[in-house]
Amino acid sequence: MKTSAKTALALLASVLLPATAMAAAGQAEPWQIGLQDAASPVSEYIHWFHNMLLVIITVITLFVLALLIHVMVKFNAKANPVPSKTTHHAGLEVAWTVIPVLILVIIAIPSFRLLYLQRDIPQADMTLKVIGNPGWNWTYEYPDLGVDESGAAKVSFTASLLPEDKAKAENKPYLLATDVPVVVPVNKTVKLIVTSDPAGIIHAWTIQSFGMKIDAIPGRLNEDWFKATKEGVYYGQCSELCGKDHAFMPIEVHVVSDADFKAWSEKVQTASAQEARDFLFAMLKAKGQLASN
Repeated sequence: MKTSAKTALALLASVLLPATAMAAAGQAEPWQIGLQDAASPVSEYIHWFHNMLLVIITVITLFVLALLIHVMVKFNAKANPVPSKTTHHAGLEVAWTVIPVLILVIIAIPSFRLLYLQRDIPQADMTLKVIGNPGWNWTYEYPDLGVDESGAAKVSFTASLLPEDKAKAENKPYLLATDVPVVVPVNKTVKLIVTSDPAGIIHAWTIQSFGMKIDAIPGRLNEDWFKATKEGVYYGQCSELCGKDHAFMPIEVHVVSDADFKAWSEKVQTASAQEARDFLFAMLKAKGQLASN
């Protein structure tokens, strides 16, 4: 089969298959349409709201198209040589005012519920501090794992872009993978405290599968949250145009079981973040939860 024919068939399949069949958990895939798989309550609500809006706008579009076709067929000069001189119709004017208002109300109610769900931060099971750095990387602190006399978190590390050769060697997506990943337990509410280095600029910490995005602003502490409901690896990127290396500021989050998180947290308190990373990956590979190189 010729390449052009294969490309046409792939494009046709991407249109005909449901969006959920094309989506991937944790990262985008070639030919993907639709949203990445939801892995949090907020993301699940976003998916539902998106699908509801898609139905509404499709119905409206088809209705307007039907009206246009009806007008072109019935009221052209040939079919209707003597046009009506009606200038007002009270019932029609009320209808095209009231019906759009009702549609907006139907959209507004779940929209406000979603906004409340996103911004009403529940009682947290753990706290993660995220700092955007001028060097286009992220620093993570785990204050729940202990603080020193000055109040600084004992567990703190900086995650940078994993070089392309290492990403290929580890079978990881280049420009999404980091040299040291964030690790959180599954089904636990994680409260994020997000800021940017005072000497830096605005960044944004985003994980699409969690349905969250929060700006990291110098001199300001922003709060957000997520509750990952599925174990796995989830990727994100800085979502603000933050400068020359904006495209090289990825986010990698590993959602693991409580037991694995406890083992990792004990290791990272006594060893380097890189050693704790290798320790975690070895555990996950032994369980078949992480692909071997």
